[in-house]
Parts: sequence; C-alpha cells; structure tokens
Amino acid sequence: MGLIKEFKEFAIKGNMVDMAVGIIIGTAFNAVVNTLVKEVVMPPLSLMTDGISFSEKKIVLKEGLADAGGVEVIQEVAIGYGALIETLLDFLIIGFTIFLVIKVINRFRRKAEDPKDPRETTPKDIELLSKLTELMEEQNKLLKKENRN
Repeated sequence: MGLIKEFKEFAIKGNMVDMAVGIIIGTAFNAVVNTLVKEVVMPPLSLMTDGISFSEKKIVLKEGLADAGGVEVIQEVAIGYGALIETLLDFLIIGFTIFLVIKVINRFRRKAEDPKDPRETTPKDIELLSKLTELMEEQNKLLKKENRN
C-alpha cells in the first residue's frame, strides 16, 4: 500500500509531468540534431572525402563474397568509423547545446536569487538565508575581535 501512496505523491507533485515533457522535448531535439548532422554538417565532410557519404566510411577487415547470382555467401567484416564519427558529432552538439541552456538557466537563477538585486523579487526563504549568513559573518568578526583582546 505504501508503494501506491508514494507513486501518487510522485505523480501529483508534477515530477512525472515534468519528466514526460522533458522526454518529449528531448526526442524532438534529437530529431533536429540528427537532421543538422546528416544534412548540414556531413555533406561538406563528404565533399572532402571525394563525395562518398561519410556514414559509409569504413575499414574493411574481410571482403564479402557473392556467388554468381549476386547472393552474398560470405558477409563483409568492416569497422564503420564514419557512423561512429556521426554519432560523436550528434553527442557533441547535444552536449554543447544542453551546456548552453543550463548556463542560461543558472544565470537567470542566480539573478533571481540575488537578494541585493532590486529588479528581481527574491523568494522569502532565499532572503532569510541571506540575512542569516550576513548576521553569522558579522558575529564571527565580533568573536574574532574579542579573542584577540
């Protein structure tokens, strides 16, 4: 019974909705990045490799063998480094974009949590913690002065 109650609390708090929205946006963003890599970044790289599609670049370890009818008898063994490079580019673009988004979010968060910034309304808990910190620093300075004397 506790598991069901815990799940209800999880779903009601909005964590589940936030997670679903994040997954949907992430899926859409992945499609954009895949298109960017395959349609914008890779064609110039393919030109540099004599017009061969970069994703088809590979190091053949063992040639495949086909019979007279064109049916493959022995399958080719190859290392597909082009597909790996495409996937690494996808990863780098997604990682860098997420880094930039988090950086912007953190900048806004710091701005909103700055109790000395009159343009932003600071949440009461942040304001109280800031005042407590200032009082503790002041108290520590006074105690240090007393200990010196």
